[in-house]
Amino acid sequence: MPHAPAVAQIAQGVVRHTRLRPAHHAFAYPTLFVLLPMHTLHAQPPEGLALNRWGRMAFFDADHGDGRSPDAGGALGWLRELLQAQGITDADGAIWLQCYPRMWGYAFKPVSFWYCERASGTLRAVVVEVNNTFGERHCYLLDSPVEGAEQTAAKVFHVSPFCPVQGTYRFRFLRALQRTDAQQPPRVVVRIDYDDAVGPLILTSVSGELQPLTAGSARQALSRFVWMTVGVIARIHWQAVRLWLKRVPFFTKPAPPTEFLTR
Repeated sequence: MPHAPAVAQIAQGVVRHTRLRPAHHAFAYPTLFVLLPMHTLHAQPPEGLALNRWGRMAFFDADHGDGRSPDAGGALGWLRELLQAQGITDADGAIWLQCYPRMWGYAFKPVSFWYCERASGTLRAVVVEVNNTFGERHCYLLDSPVEGAEQTAAKVFHVSPFCPVQGTYRFRFLRALQRTDAQQPPRVVVRIDYDDAVGPLILTSVSGELQPLTAGSARQALSRFVWMTVGVIARIHWQAVRLWLKRVPFFTKPAPPTEFLTR
């Protein structure tokens, strides 16, 4: 993959979700996310994004990893320690974080993706950071992923009461961060499919077209997604009501895994 300039990006796109059984259930919502170059983020803060302070659109280090403050190394310091502890010493290129920004001081980030590159620009690892609505967080480390190829991880963390904590996730990452054709803007697509013991159960994806994060692009995004974070929470609960009405089986929340990371 060609090197991407270390410029913060913002994307407007779509999140899709399809449940295949026991009742078919599907939805698609417009979404907004940012793609942040973590090595240069604080030294070269993008316009339109407040860093570790209140803003209409903001990024807080404490919203990620183990919640440490910038004075203690922040989210990037946490990630570096995680990779080192896992014996990954050759992620010596860019580190990009794809996540939802904090909006109007409020944050809920169902899933974030840390793209850890080699100096060549190829992916060395991806850390998938998952939050549930119970205030819990868990990370999945995908070792030596290949762009466009499936990576798998056993599901160990409770997310939805309509799915048991068992089975397998299938991840696929497609990043086109540079384009020579103006008709095809830079783009990111992430697919996360979930299989239970029977087979594919849930198909999800989040995709968006990238543009530099500037004061202007932030204003334009805010005009469209002014209540996005509140909307994410509201939609999660609305879809839960719809599944309950369809009599999809309900699973009691188990205790969270004892380990913070699954590799």
